[in-house]
Amino acid sequence: MFRSKPVSLALPPGSPQRINEPNFKGIRFFILRLMLFYSKQSTSIRAANVIYHRVVSQVENPLLYDVFRLEKTFRTTFSMLVMHMWLCLRCLKVEGKEGVELGQYVYEIFNHDLEIRVSKAGVNLLLSKWMRELEKIFYGNIVAYDTAMLPEAKQDELHNTIWKNVFSNDGSPAFDAAALPAVLAFSRYVRRECTCLSLTDKESMFSGNFKFTTIYNPNTPG
Repeated sequence: MFRSKPVSLALPPGSPQRINEPNFKGIRFFILRLMLFYSKQSTSIRAANVIYHRVVSQVENPLLYDVFRLEKTFRTTFSMLVMHMWLCLRCLKVEGKEGVELGQYVYEIFNHDLEIRVSKAGVNLLLSKWMRELEKIFYGNIVAYDTAMLPEAKQDELHNTIWKNVFSNDGSPAFDAAALPAVLAFSRYVRRECTCLSLTDKESMFSGNFKFTTIYNPNTPG
């Protein structure tokens, strides 16, 4: 699985999945401009919402968990959110200050969504403490993934990082042999998405008009 040649993830111009900036004209455009609808900040926030929408669409796909043999729990969903956020932020950061600033808006939207998810999971008391812990995990995972993707990283470093951050329930660095095929498949998926995003043009990334690789269940007939 995930051995096919990497390709751009940009959505084609005519795709019904594209979300484009509203093109108002006349008096409506004038009023919205006065209200700063077209300011750099407002435009960036709208783009960041679309980017995060792409992340959530991928993470909420049940097949993502079926293919990698993961039970869909708060923990695994959080791990998937972190992974796909990292993929996006890593790609945006390559574009310099502009990409880093857009990535910060995406992170703020992610943080707000995460707070809602934590509340829905039944955590109302000590919510701020939970959020601080999850923030630490988020940044710890980001650093670990970045390190595992360095040219000088050991061949199995990404496998070990994915095992610890996604598959292991107790953070154990020791592999569960039964999970090894899924961990290896997940590693291929991550490396392929990294390359696909690097092939995706800047406009598509910055507008959120891209789509992560479609997940198929290999065991489904046809």
